[in-house]
Amino acid sequence: MSIRRKVAFFGSPAFAVPVLEAILTAHDVVLVVAQPDKPVGRGLKLTPPPIAARAAELGLPLSQPARLRKNLDFEAVLQGSGAEVAVTCAYGKILPAALLQVPQYGFLNTHTSLLPQLRGAAPIQWALISGLSVTGTTIMQTDPGMDTGPILLQEALSILPDWTSLDLSAALQTQAARLIVDALNGLDKLTPQPQDDAQATHARVLDKSDGDIRWTDSAQDIHNRFRGVFAWPQTSAFVNGKRLKVLEMRPATGSGQPGELLAVSADGLTVACGGGAILLTTVQPEGKKPMVAADWQRGSGLRVGERFD
Repeated sequence: MSIRRKVAFFGSPAFAVPVLEAILTAHDVVLVVAQPDKPVGRGLKLTPPPIAARAAELGLPLSQPARLRKNLDFEAVLQGSGAEVAVTCAYGKILPAALLQVPQYGFLNTHTSLLPQLRGAAPIQWALISGLSVTGTTIMQTDPGMDTGPILLQEALSILPDWTSLDLSAALQTQAARLIVDALNGLDKLTPQPQDDAQATHARVLDKSDGDIRWTDSAQDIHNRFRGVFAWPQTSAFVNGKRLKVLEMRPATGSGQPGELLAVSADGLTVACGGGAILLTTVQPEGKKPMVAADWQRGSGLRVGERFD
């Protein structure tokens, strides 16, 4: 029988909630740490991150420090919790070296890639944008670097061709929840394996422009980007300087100048790319509701043979 560990859990978004709940089935969470409440919506109402809200529902001790570096008060909170080990899952802040020394077993991090592939803040999105067919989850020992610590457990996950970032996130969420419990159960038996820095790739934070269609890319690359930015910032095309969100698309047959509207049908708009073509099926003009792409085209002024910006 595995030892029940006293765990401090660091996380913030909804992705981390099932991971926290899985840990609770086998171990004692003595402290939950989340980012501070933030203003949300038009009314800018202060709203707790999902992990903070769930910790409150479960009656778990909660701390939401605004900063970690040189925060002696928070170090004392972590020390006083009695946590033997800490777990981070999408917490969103770099941990200072001094903090990593507080728990007896240090910090374990759940990272949604096969490290050293896709170190950084957006491994799920860049796995899709890059067209990978396999990714996975790594449980690593946290060190002061950016996802550079030694690997404790790792498991691959196949990516289905039509998965978006939401689909991949859900699959990795389930995998991460299972693997972190395995890691905690076997904490005394795991042998840390150093990463090969020479094989490292990086997954930087997305910005809004990452959702813009690059018509000179191949149809497959455009579709991969669409899948990767599906949750945010979503995919956008431009016509006469106006943004057109693309809510549904798929690769199609056809050729022409990149961005050229090749055909209009009930199925959608066939648009040429740097290689092949893309069928836009559902779109959303600025300030309007989603609509069938062919309906938008009729009122857009864009005709067959003309090009998107």
